[in-house]
Amino acid sequence: MKKLPIHSEKFQVLLESYKSWLEVLGYAESTVYNLPNHLREFFYYLERKGQRDISLITNHTIKDYYEHLSGRANARRGGGLSKAFLNKHQQSLKLFQTYLKEHNVKRGFGIHLKGEKIEQQRIKNILTQPEIKELFETCDYSHMEEHFRQRDRTILALLYSCGLRRNETVHVNCSDILFEKQRVYVRKGKNYKERFVPINTHNLQMIEEYMYDGRLDFLRSKETDSLLVSNHGKRMGDQTIALRLQAIIEACDNESISEKGITLHTLRHSIATHLLQNKVPMKSISTFLGHSSLESTQIYTHLAMPSDRLEKINEYYGV
Repeated sequence: MKKLPIHSEKFQVLLESYKSWLEVLGYAESTVYNLPNHLREFFYYLERKGQRDISLITNHTIKDYYEHLSGRANARRGGGLSKAFLNKHQQSLKLFQTYLKEHNVKRGFGIHLKGEKIEQQRIKNILTQPEIKELFETCDYSHMEEHFRQRDRTILALLYSCGLRRNETVHVNCSDILFEKQRVYVRKGKNYKERFVPINTHNLQMIEEYMYDGRLDFLRSKETDSLLVSNHGKRMGDQTIALRLQAIIEACDNESISEKGITLHTLRHSIATHLLQNKVPMKSISTFLGHSSLESTQIYTHLAMPSDRLEKINEYYGV
């Protein structure tokens, strides 16, 4: 939808400013590219409704827009829009709401659209701990070459065991693996926030075997400090990492895992859920994930706990 015409000069300025804001905050390139396109579609919808004033947007406007999206055809593949795509539209508007708040722009709407169906879908997509173990075991035969298999284990260790975001995973350097302290230094966190993530001996050993053995078999690996090196001797991008995850899932040949539509972020959701299930304090999980507030961590409680326990925890932490 990047080619949809926007005639309002105010909307055009907002689009450019919103994109620049995402760049400054350090979001992944794919996010900086896609979310403004989703916002463009929202502006296009508003213009067709004769509405060009942000301050006049209401919750009813947002609700009507999502009903419109739910019935819109998929321009590429036919049929309707996927739940994942609808969630991206929602993410774009939620961040746009934050952008408006930070820039003191008057608005009359809030984004509160996470309904029961979306929560049920998230619960369905979370990997169980035995499924995670199976993915790690699959790395014994996920590729014909051993150095690829060692890199696959490292990818899983960063995404699941360390709970890193995709952009954080991409930017991990060899020098960021602090073996003696059993920590991973995250230099490219969301909003450019740095943090240290704990990692156990078992996962450190997998990373060490890759770093000092398998990684050296990749082309020009000695010319870069990037931990995850591509076939061409460059830093692996998020799309290439995503392709390796899909290759692991295919090699696993587990129908239950395949049907969950696993993404890189699913592994982060999964470790957060598993930590909650193992009664790790929510404040500790929030620090581990690099969340700026407990509100961000709270979404995982809906995936891991019954409602009565959730209410008690929310009351205790005041969220």
